[in-house]
Amino acid sequence: MSIYLDASVVVALFIASDPFTERASSYLASNLDDLIISDFAAAEFASVVARLTRTRRLTSGEANAIFSDFDAWRARSAEQDKTTSPDIAFAASALRRLDLNLRTLDAINIAIADRLGATLATFDERMATAARALGVPVAPA
Repeated sequence: MSIYLDASVVVALFIASDPFTERASSYLASNLDDLIISDFAAAEFASVVARLTRTRRLTSGEANAIFSDFDAWRARSAEQDKTTSPDIAFAASALRRLDLNLRTLDAINIAIADRLGATLATFDERMATAARALGVPVAPA
């Protein structure tokens, strides 16, 4: 089985102050499935690290070390995937479902997981609920 990691899981793995850090570490330690991180999720991760740096919760040195650790880990531990135009089309369609409480970023991640036939790993309950409604399996992370 393939597991698509959204940014909430990736952030928790690399930002020690994240409330889900222990959960993310435990989940990945016990999960031997193929991991996938898209270029989109990697960009979301970079955005979080940059925001934490701008708000002075991380120093530039800490942020650069986190980026380095992430890049090395991603290269050896996860399949990398690119976001495609059909992913955006799927996301746009999902966002038109007014019964879902869905944000654009989440819709794109769900679309990528769907295209890859992967199970979505997220700590965002609203995103998980929307993914299930769209027929995308969600890991018990």
